[in-house]
Amino acid sequence: MIGKTRHATPSGEPRGVLVPRLGQGQFSHERQLPCAALAELVEHYWHVAWNMQGHPPQTQETLPHPNVHLVIEHDTEGIHGVHTARFTKLLEGQGFAFGIKFRPGGFQPFLGKPLAAIADTTLPPDAVFGVEGVAYVQDIRACCDAQARFAAAERLLLARLPRLNVHADVARANALVAAIAADTGMVTVEALAQQSGLTKRSLQRLFQHYVGASPKWVIKRYRMHEAVAQLQAGVPVKLAQLALDLGYFDQAHFINEFTALVGKPPGEYLRQLPGAA
Repeated sequence: MIGKTRHATPSGEPRGVLVPRLGQGQFSHERQLPCAALAELVEHYWHVAWNMQGHPPQTQETLPHPNVHLVIEHDTEGIHGVHTARFTKLLEGQGFAFGIKFRPGGFQPFLGKPLAAIADTTLPPDAVFGVEGVAYVQDIRACCDAQARFAAAERLLLARLPRLNVHADVARANALVAAIAADTGMVTVEALAQQSGLTKRSLQRLFQHYVGASPKWVIKRYRMHEAVAQLQAGVPVKLAQLALDLGYFDQAHFINEFTALVGKPPGEYLRQLPGAA
């Protein structure tokens, strides 16, 4: 029996959201941790709801994470492999999106093949979960609130759990990605290899199989998450020092990569943040 601990909420604010607060309309973002039996495979469940009726549509953008998501909306559904570009969603009318965010190594046991095969790809839920996936989509749309959807997600995954072959490298992949996310000073694959005791080639194979992206890509994405977080913090930031802290050789290189991923240079992004002077 699953206890009340499954209703725990992840700590901290969601990372990588480029516009933390919408200017108009109603918007909610709820998250819930999985039960203990799924904790190695699932990072959390998330539920977003919006009501823009009477207001102009607004665009919500997020930076990519090294995670697979199973997402259901009122008219679309899909399993999204690791997405290498920023994600853009136009919020209009009234709607919801419900997702399972798998841990970096956590979806491979469900897929049964290297996660690199589905990078920048969307699969229908039944491609992995069969008829259970079809029923799950119907269940999510029939639910009337976030808590009911959280419970439906747990039922789907717990029913599949006994059939999974969860290799020890799943936990290793999770730990390596967590180490990258936690250590803003880790800016090279060489540093990760030294800390982990693995060769660069072994890291590459492990990440391609279980994460779906290279270790270099994961490091660069998390350093960009850190850049956005520092710009959002409301504290004066010197871009040259920020670039150096994040492992860039010069400010120009940092600005080019920031612009390519975020869609605008850091100075312009900073000026457009809510509450910016």
